[in-house]
Amino acid sequence: MKQYKDRYTYPAIFHYEDDGIGISFPDLPGCLSCADTDEEALFMAEDVLGLWMEVLEDDEEDVPEASKLVDIDLEENERVVLISVWMPMVRDAVLNKSIKKTLTIPQWLDIEAKR
Repeated sequence: MKQYKDRYTYPAIFHYEDDGIGISFPDLPGCLSCADTDEEALFMAEDVLGLWMEVLEDDEEDVPEASKLVDIDLEENERVVLISVWMPMVRDAVLNKSIKKTLTIPQWLDIEAKR
């Protein structure tokens, strides 16, 4: 089993448009989000990064190296922002997520479970 870090920090690119802020991670193709304000963009970037990294870990995939800020080319309407996520909180949230299941069990098991 691979060892993963407790904290990941990646550069995100905030793309400013008239209708909001697009969020992308150059090192994580497909890891995208959007927001209306800078504050919301920071929250959404942390959220999508945490979930993306949790899926990589769960699938036991390699975690890509983060780009250096000086190596990221930006356009006029873009800004680079470092996003950091604390994975123990993300892992706990995923493990404690409620999942609804509909199932049939024997009556004796239901009686025992209620006791």
